[in-house]
Amino acid sequence: MISEPEMAGEFGASAGRDVLDHSGPRPGGERPPRAPRPGARWLWALGGVVVASAVWGAVLVADGSRDGAPDLHGYRLGQDPCAAVGLKSIGAAIAPREPESEYETGILRHDALDQAQCDFALRTGSEQQRAEKGWFVEYTVTVKVALHKKTDPAVEFEAERTLTDFGVDPKTKVEAVPGLGGKAYLLSLEGGDQELRVLHGGAVLSLALSCSNNWYDDGQEPGDAVELPDLGVHKAAMISDMRDLMSTLQS
Repeated sequence: MISEPEMAGEFGASAGRDVLDHSGPRPGGERPPRAPRPGARWLWALGGVVVASAVWGAVLVADGSRDGAPDLHGYRLGQDPCAAVGLKSIGAAIAPREPESEYETGILRHDALDQAQCDFALRTGSEQQRAEKGWFVEYTVTVKVALHKKTDPAVEFEAERTLTDFGVDPKTKVEAVPGLGGKAYLLSLEGGDQELRVLHGGAVLSLALSCSNNWYDDGQEPGDAVELPDLGVHKAAMISDMRDLMSTLQS
């Protein structure tokens, strides 16, 4: 943008040339070139502002932020969003999930927010196998999807990155996961649980993996519990299953 002093100076120079040029036509009928009219600069500057405003307005419409509503990037919750959770990689690394009839579902549908939570138990063996072992490890996967349709969740997502279901734990390890949505973190809790959180526009997705010791009640007193496995080795499987979930919810 041209500053006011510069425009004022050029405006005076142009006016001076117009006033002092009394030479009339040159020999051969040619006239000396005239300087641009001062008003032309104002029209050019105004035109640039209009064009820039139009382009910026188009960008705002494209990303859905003109009215403060975030871009959902095509995510939507179907009739049964938990059915979209495949857990193929976790199933291959640990155990497949229990049949669909056995997962727990919680769904909220609202003009401002669509939200779903799905809790899955992984099939770690039959009752006979559990009875033979006495103690057995049970794995649980919890998936949460929140689609914010009115307000941008980015600030809250960043502020709550160390907040877990057990409160704020300073011992929680937070790792950034590049190339996943707009921003992603993997949380390693003190007890060993793992949680992958993703922010993508107005969509916030979470996939948590936990495990616990369970005693198969065969009428005997339980002995020492078995040592819980390290869930940190399944980070790659969690990321893979999150990518599959994000793709499915966008289709």
